[in-house]
Amino acid sequence: ALRKWDKVSLIRKSLKDKQMKKNPGYSWIEISKRVHVFRAGDDSAPQCEAIHKSLEVLYSLMAKEGYVPDPREVSQNVEEEEEKRRLICGHSERLAIAFGLLNTEAGTPLQVMKNLRVCGDCHEVTKMISKIVGREILVRDANRFHLFKDGTCSCKDRW
Repeated sequence: ALRKWDKVSLIRKSLKDKQMKKNPGYSWIEISKRVHVFRAGDDSAPQCEAIHKSLEVLYSLMAKEGYVPDPREVSQNVEEEEEKRRLICGHSERLAIAFGLLNTEAGTPLQVMKNLRVCGDCHEVTKMISKIVGREILVRDANRFHLFKDGTCSCKDRW
């Protein structure tokens, strides 16, 4: 990712002036023949509280492995680092993965679809989650398939 977030507000203003809208990011996962859709920061999702608790446990385990959220991946005009970290930790693919972990048998592979490209921080997080929970996690983003297994990705971190 180029991380040219300083240009984002200018581009968004230009889009607004032209009455154009950015496609919102969302992810979905199918469990028991039912599709569950998640949007970044969505607090209305089913099992929202359990999802966030599950992610907090995972973030705690990842922090012990040296993980620190990368606030450069936040595309909103936010000054405070803590707020940037909170926003990035609520990306849609993370919510879908946590939901999948809560609603499938241990060891079951997960498959998540995403309408946009996965950000670098979510890519790192998904690698770590795959290692911590011992599961394969397939994420199809706008560009490619990523198969996360044992802390690595099939794209070899080139996407």
